[in-house]
Amino acid sequence: MIDLRTSYLGLALANPLVASSPLTGNVDMAKRLEDEGVAAIVMPSLFEESLQEDQEQIHRLLDFQGIGTGEADSFLPEPAQYQSHLDEYLEKLVQLKQSLSIPVIGSLNGISAAGRLDYARDIEQAGCDALELNVHYVAADLKQSGAEVENRYVEVLEKVRAHTALPLGVKTSTHFSSVGHVISRLQQNGADGVSLFNRFYQPDIDLEDLQVKPVVYLSSSSESLERIRWLALLYGKIGVDLAATGGFPRAEDVIKAILAGADAVCLCSVLLKQGVGALGKTLWDMQDWMEEREYDSIGQMKGSVCQQHAINPVAYEHANYLAVLDSWLIAEVD
Repeated sequence: MIDLRTSYLGLALANPLVASSPLTGNVDMAKRLEDEGVAAIVMPSLFEESLQEDQEQIHRLLDFQGIGTGEADSFLPEPAQYQSHLDEYLEKLVQLKQSLSIPVIGSLNGISAAGRLDYARDIEQAGCDALELNVHYVAADLKQSGAEVENRYVEVLEKVRAHTALPLGVKTSTHFSSVGHVISRLQQNGADGVSLFNRFYQPDIDLEDLQVKPVVYLSSSSESLERIRWLALLYGKIGVDLAATGGFPRAEDVIKAILAGADAVCLCSVLLKQGVGALGKTLWDMQDWMEEREYDSIGQMKGSVCQQHAINPVAYEHANYLAVLDSWLIAEVD
């Protein structure tokens, strides 16, 4: 029997598939994901901006109560009755932990090292099994150096690490001049794992009203190749767990990530496109592929085609633009 077990962020997983999508914020849907075979879930992110808005709203409420008349005060809600985004998040986390037997990983989306990321302690006390830091930041300031951008990631990690003993993963960006160096720094400053890579949703221009609007494009297999390259380059050289996210709709894509060195593969777009039933098919196809090639376990597969073990290890580093272009031209001629 094929052994699909793996581990990520110190958590024992029945297989490498982790659900990371809006679906995981719904208890009933999370239970369906578990029934279909998902090994863990990552909750939707708790956004630092939302926490900041909560604090500002509470301050405004208190100020209004302080200056209002006696009659008007009776129309204002009591601060103790106000439910913040954090309260809602913790309540959902408790419900998920009570309903599921698989690990539940929280997610904090922070934009600043000075933000209220000390809420990680509250998430830990609510029973979360691990925490992912989703540092979504676009370096639009022309005066900001690459080193300053890297430091922002490290400082957010350090701040959260100081407030929780939970296993911590960091969802990293590709927008670094040296991805490996940044991940090495994250390891040195308390990260237990990294997720490769964050997908920044791009703004678009509406040609009708000339408004700039956010657009969500679901990922495709072609996006997995960048993740696979960096998994292969990092495996065996870095002391943190590795997860792949973005571009894994098929079992073949997941298999490639594991061969390159992934401990876990996070699924989102495929679940939104095809539904939770895609999980069972992916697991079945993975086992079928492993049986055909006489792999006994995920552990045997993991990293077997990383840079250190690949037949042609330099292929992971070289752009090979001319070779790719020639192969395209030859295919066109044929």
